[in-house]
Amino acid sequence: MDIIDAQNLDLLIFAVALLSAGVFAGVIAGLLGVGGGIVSVPVMFHVFTLLGLDKAIVMHLAVGTSLAIIIPTSISSLRSHYRRGAVDMSLLKAWAPAMIVGVALGSLFAGFANADLLIAVFASVALVVAVNMAFGRANWRLGEHMPSGPKTHILAGTIGGLSTMMGIGGGTFGVTVMTLFGYPIHRAVGTAAGFGVLISIPGTVGFIASGLDVPGRPPFSLGYVNVIGFGLLASASVVSAPVGVWLAHAMKRAVLLRAFALFLFLTSLRMFWSLFFA
Repeated sequence: MDIIDAQNLDLLIFAVALLSAGVFAGVIAGLLGVGGGIVSVPVMFHVFTLLGLDKAIVMHLAVGTSLAIIIPTSISSLRSHYRRGAVDMSLLKAWAPAMIVGVALGSLFAGFANADLLIAVFASVALVVAVNMAFGRANWRLGEHMPSGPKTHILAGTIGGLSTMMGIGGGTFGVTVMTLFGYPIHRAVGTAAGFGVLISIPGTVGFIASGLDVPGRPPFSLGYVNVIGFGLLASASVVSAPVGVWLAHAMKRAVLLRAFALFLFLTSLRMFWSLFFA
């Protein structure tokens, strides 16, 4: 009886932790336009590690499940931002083809990459973007207009590929790029929610396909997507995403940027710690 109770307690703690993370991820998705992956990936990475899963597949499971969670979260966030007129639909349509190609290539590469490489990519890129957000200046510009022609396709494809490998919705890169090219922060955040839709759907399909025959996956896993983790985090994050949207439009630009930088910095430190000291 004690063993059963202990198992039930572990399951309850696991469920509460994922539900809490889902609420937090949803708020972050609406607030920063990042799809919540910047929160859910490290949370699931540590939860799966504590459950004793093989280190070789833990990061893949965290990234794949995160991409699946981003599907409903980013759709909810996109709808809320769209109602406020903060989404550049012409940019989304122009970037969609190249971004989807980048997602496909990123999924293919991630399927063959080892766990340490995925962790290193996640931690390194998050740290670079965090530093830029924390110490960058509002008047810093790469240009007054978004690039056109082949440069646009390369940029969109790179954002799609790297975001897929990190299990994030594209806001981490998209918001940074758009603000450096003169986009207002709230419009950049709203449009980045659309990147989450473009990235998460094909990215999830790719991680499901690449993990179908991999041994050692936990029960209720479809490829590299854990259905239990998806259900708990997705349901909580969809409900809480509009709260983040409200906060995004209520906060000043400087506060929004600092919040973005803080979450990226903490996430980077957590992943580097796992890479070198775990």
